[in-house]
Amino acid sequence: MTTMFKVTEPGAYTTVQDRGRYGYQQFGVPQTGALDQFAFCVANMLAGNPEDAAVLEITFSGPRLEILADADIAITGAEMPISVNGQPVKTWSCFSVKQGDTLSLGMAESGCRAYLAVTGGIDVPSVMGSRSCYVGAKIGGFQGRPLAKRDIISRGDNTPHGLPRCLPEQFVPKYTSDILLRAVPGPQDDFFDDGLITFFASEFTVSANANRMGYRLQGPEIRQQEGFPKSIISEPSLPGGIQIPEDGQPIILLVEQTVGGYTKIATVISADIPLIAQAMPGDNVRFERVDVESAHAAFRGHQELIRQTKGKITSPAELFIERLHQYL
Repeated sequence: MTTMFKVTEPGAYTTVQDRGRYGYQQFGVPQTGALDQFAFCVANMLAGNPEDAAVLEITFSGPRLEILADADIAITGAEMPISVNGQPVKTWSCFSVKQGDTLSLGMAESGCRAYLAVTGGIDVPSVMGSRSCYVGAKIGGFQGRPLAKRDIISRGDNTPHGLPRCLPEQFVPKYTSDILLRAVPGPQDDFFDDGLITFFASEFTVSANANRMGYRLQGPEIRQQEGFPKSIISEPSLPGGIQIPEDGQPIILLVEQTVGGYTKIATVISADIPLIAQAMPGDNVRFERVDVESAHAAFRGHQELIRQTKGKITSPAELFIERLHQYL
């Protein structure tokens, strides 16, 4: 373990996350973990870490960190102004820092969440097989809470590779304010008739009530069929489930839920969870109806994309040579 950061400013909401905590929902413990699994994995690849190493998930606006040890750092996800000692560095890249440096991240300009990976991964105790922070129960992460001023954060003892690396721009996701989410009807789609048509034909707006538990949307009222109950016996909730509460405004469930009693009209496919994870209040959301087979195919494609991305990571010199060859 190596002492790595002193938090000078914590940012709006910065927590430690990894791939997630699985197998404990029956005890009321949600899966947690990084909301944007693609950006999370790529950050670790760039930093030379295992893909499931713990990172900092940075929401809306970033922290200012005093560097206490030499390391490599990679930042992916939302486009935020990043600087080391006042000198700008790019997202979706890995760069070296030295003891005494100051790393600063600003407000998100595109997207919502950035992921900061550091040599060896963020070192916090593993709780139920994960280092992810679940603020609702104050477990995991750094003392079960978002980072605060004067916190001291450690990293694993791996040796920095010292090589600047980046993901070529053509492979970097583009975050827009108009988001299309693929969704499979159900499990309670039979509670809706015209409401199901309205749901897939309408545009919704992300409300200010959007966090790691779920995103509340605003738009046309989604009505159930007459005679059907407004709620169901509570059942397990999974990321992507779209609840319709009594006000008829959809809620997209995310990673800090265990059970719920509202009817679920549809489920966002897992490959598209990173899209809603990067949405900001005021963004527009539409839903595209797909079947289970298409959802499975998209999942396999998403996993293959993560696998192939590792081979696309290059140093700036390699990228320059690659571009030079295009003109020869």
